[in-house]
Amino acid sequence: MGLTVLMNAGPWLSVPPPGYGGIENVVATLVPQLRRLGVRVVLASVDSSTLPTDERISVFAEGQFGALQRPYNQVCGIAQAHLAGVVRELRARDDIDLVHDHVEAVGLATLAAMGPDAPPVLHTLHWDLAKHPELYGGLDGGERIRVNGVSAAQLARAPKALREHSLGHVHLGTPLAEDAHRRPRVTKAGYLLVLGRVNRGKGQDVAVRLAQRVGFPLVLAGPVGPYHRPAELAAAGDGARQNPDVRYFQDEVAPYVDGDRVRWVGTVAGRDRDALLAAARATLFPLRWEEPGGTAVVESLALGTPVVAISRGCLPELVEHGRTGLLTADEDELGDLVLAADLLEPEECRREAAARFTPAVMARRYLALYEQLRRLGPPNSSSGPAAPARLQAA
Repeated sequence: MGLTVLMNAGPWLSVPPPGYGGIENVVATLVPQLRRLGVRVVLASVDSSTLPTDERISVFAEGQFGALQRPYNQVCGIAQAHLAGVVRELRARDDIDLVHDHVEAVGLATLAAMGPDAPPVLHTLHWDLAKHPELYGGLDGGERIRVNGVSAAQLARAPKALREHSLGHVHLGTPLAEDAHRRPRVTKAGYLLVLGRVNRGKGQDVAVRLAQRVGFPLVLAGPVGPYHRPAELAAAGDGARQNPDVRYFQDEVAPYVDGDRVRWVGTVAGRDRDALLAAARATLFPLRWEEPGGTAVVESLALGTPVVAISRGCLPELVEHGRTGLLTADEDELGDLVLAADLLEPEECRREAAARFTPAVMARRYLALYEQLRRLGPPNSSSGPAAPARLQAA
């Protein structure tokens, strides 16, 4: 179709990432499908990225994620240096039809400030939109800047100015959903799994207390701050507690991790991660925050593992209660739902994922947003959130 897109993944991790990496995994899932649809992709990432693309631009040789634990005045130039490289590239060439940006706050602000001579920008919102109220609440993207969410629930909580720039939402996809309905049944083990970065918003402390109280085996898989393995965290010493996720883990989660009923296995990647997820009785999401996208949710369904969760954020959009998972607004009810999860059929989870959450479905929806972005004029403040409803049928 002759469309060239600069895909701005940012400077924090390579694409695909070497383990945990939410946004970078989304980009790694989306780009191959866009290229199959005829889109030419220029990836703005770090030089260690290995994802096949038509071109790659970078400022940093390696991902800078480890620097995020350092004081702000030591790291505040990292994202800006990366964006400066993107801006230089855009000013030096005239073949970029649009920019698809994934860099929180800095990407949106920098690209909006480029003015009317720069290409159109679609900025995907992967995070909690209660952050950055001054940026989002006063956004004026002119004729060029539009945003999309990763769930309808996420956009519903957005400031008015941000909603007026929205083209709607696109649910996340996973390669695990391709032919998921044909995947052989996996024998389920007895454990439940909490998959993702250890963080108060994810509620791992709720999960470990529940496991000890109800009496089920629980596995926690994911990094604690910048530490991907228990040995790394143990060797880091007291200085690691500068990171709030480390403090949370050590104070509220680790006292319940006994290596028997409750285990923290660190970051698990690749086939080992998929095997761990597929063999779980259920995945547990005891959320304290409004989950915007739910990558681990769609991966769980694709591997035939039902979801037990607090019904917050995108969860009601992704999980059909009583069919592919069990949802509750009451934290105290989670124990009963864990016991009932064995009644759900893994085949139903895989079938739902194959219909809704494949990379091809996600790419076609983004392609529709690209085409709409290129046709649009200035945001219409009187339309409110009506524009998203038109997009979702694409």
